[in-house]
Amino acid sequence: MRFTNNKLKMNTLSYRTISANEKIVKKEWVLIDAEDAVVGRLSSVVARILRGKTKPYYTPHFDCGDNVIIINADKVRFTGKKMTDKVYIRHTGYPGGQRFRTPREVLKQQPREVLEHAIRGMLPKTKLGDKLYRNLHVYAGPNHPHEGQQPKLININEIK
Repeated sequence: MRFTNNKLKMNTLSYRTISANEKIVKKEWVLIDAEDAVVGRLSSVVARILRGKTKPYYTPHFDCGDNVIIINADKVRFTGKKMTDKVYIRHTGYPGGQRFRTPREVLKQQPREVLEHAIRGMLPKTKLGDKLYRNLHVYAGPNHPHEGQQPKLININEIK
């Protein structure tokens, strides 16, 4: 560094913070098999992928995450006694309309909802969160209609 005219000049390159935009972001399709995966651990990894936090150009206010396909959502598991003790609560909107269901009941009727509910809760509660949630595709069985996108199969245990 040297001082000239009472101003500080640097003899180095100046670096700028690069904010992600449509030109920089490369959205990919990722396939995850949820068979025998713990719901909370799987959900936190998927939320990070949807948000784009696994990318080097992550920007908090922009959708720079990948599209995620989850198969075998009906074969997820909970740790401990959560399968019977955990309760999902909803309200019909009418007086006395509070309804309770356990994960076991939800997995029998709508197996996708367990994972969708967990992942949705880990995303931002803003317009950006709504946009990120639309990049999630959950299927109960091993089949999915996104073969044309050639999704890359990943193991969730390898993602840091």
